Amino acid sequence: MSQENGESRASAKVQEAAASVQEAAGRRKRISGSKAEAVARRYFEAIAARDLDAAVEMWTPGGRENVRGQVDVRAPEGVRDFIGGLLDAVPDLNFEIVSTTTEGERCAVQYRITGTFAGPGSLNGIAPTGDRVELEGIDLITVRDGLIESNDAFPDSLAFPRQIGMMPAAGTVAERRLAGAFNARTRVRDRFVGGEAELVAAGVWVVQGQPGRCNVFLIEDEGGVTLFDAGARTMAHAVARAGAKLGGIRRVVLGHGHTDHRGSAPALGVPVLCHPDEVEDAEGSGGFRYWPQGLRGLGFPHRRAHLLMHRFFWDGGPVKIAATVSEGDEVAGFRVVAIPGHAPGQIALWRESDRLALVSDCFYTLDIWGRDSEPHVPFPLYNYDTDAARASMRKLAVLEPAAAWPGHAHAVTGDVRSVLERAADAPL
Repeated sequence: MSQENGESRASAKVQEAAASVQEAAGRRKRISGSKAEAVARRYFEAIAARDLDAAVEMWTPGGRENVRGQVDVRAPEGVRDFIGGLLDAVPDLNFEIVSTTTEGERCAVQYRITGTFAGPGSLNGIAPTGDRVELEGIDLITVRDGLIESNDAFPDSLAFPRQIGMMPAAGTVAERRLAGAFNARTRVRDRFVGGEAELVAAGVWVVQGQPGRCNVFLIEDEGGVTLFDAGARTMAHAVARAGAKLGGIRRVVLGHGHTDHRGSAPALGVPVLCHPDEVEDAEGSGGFRYWPQGLRGLGFPHRRAHLLMHRFFWDGGPVKIAATVSEGDEVAGFRVVAIPGHAPGQIALWRESDRLALVSDCFYTLDIWGRDSEPHVPFPLYNYDTDAARASMRKLAVLEPAAAWPGHAHAVTGDVRSVLERAADAPL
């Protein structure tokens, strides 16, 4: 027998063995799938028969029942409470399996529940109303060793509140009025806390919002945007919307960690960076550790108003810092410049190509009432070190920016160097 024929027969045997293994795997998968569907059907038959004990016994101890938007519990007791509550709320419950789709150990069950929300039990905290209900959904059941290991349930979450009168029925005048009222609320919110992003330089956008006319800068960066500062928490929706339209928010770089600059960051769900000397405040008090107790020094009514704004409007709470940036680092085409004073680790972003500076609270262009003003040193009460703040204004001036955008209100343009040097030397 030639070597060539021997190799050919060996190859054929290998292929035959592989086909056999593949066929066996497919057979095991079909058998497993058949078992998964059988278990799923028995489970829902037990619920339809109101046999709570039988239904619960089909679960692996510790198995997870996750009904999206309603409950996330573990077997046996969590499952018992959930199913028992459903049966108690809908005493004439009828459970119909519409279709099943099985793959391996998972079986997707499309179902329809009908009955009367008669009680005596409540459902998701809602007292029984006597309304007839018809609910549909899909449960994705995972079965191992003949028991249910998990159930990921996706019910029609709007059908129930509509059928019992908590929400208007679809397509009705009442629904259109409700949508109109909600849209009006959105428009009012957007006008107050932040509207559309404005292009202020090549690849740089700003969203400005209230209170305090906070600026959040969106810098185009590898198909998305990097945020410089996060503004007030009231701006979270406006900032998220603007970022989504520009490809998505990749990260937030804080100019400093004060409450009105970290505000929306916790709501955005992206990595947050800052200078090493700002980590303590970004993850902690947001500046209150070195401000006077109770903001003593602010006159009435500013003191009371600022305390309320910090608590209810500016601050979104502490934010976990994922990494740090320091003087000389590159961020989305800008260079990091350390400008401490207002805060111990405050930074600016500087772009040499067009001499653009994004400077956080290096200086203010608004007064204590939030009105436009000439550039000036930040209010001493809020400064970590006012002398250092003046020095940082001079450091920024030496760069001779064509435009310098602060963390609040409007930019400084024109002879920026002279303007900032005068402001740094001006008495408070």
